[in-house]
Amino acid sequence: MDVLLLRSIEEHMPLEMIYLSEDQQISQRQLLVKEINDEYIRAYCLLRKQIRTFRRENILSIMPNSASKKSYLH
Repeated sequence: MDVLLLRSIEEHMPLEMIYLSEDQQISQRQLLVKEINDEYIRAYCLLRKQIRTFRRENILSIMPNSASKKSYLH
């Protein structure tokens, strides 16, 4: 996961994330990572259009954004 997070910071590559919130709600987000540490990531959330903080332990899945993958292939 750290490789993808760092790549998002360095290359401004959007990621898709499945996240479990504190109130046990699952959401899918598209984001651009701005900062990471051992417990949290700070990222620009394309859904909310603002910087958000996410607990790393609540990230269920993270992968390159499918739309951005196509642009990297060409």
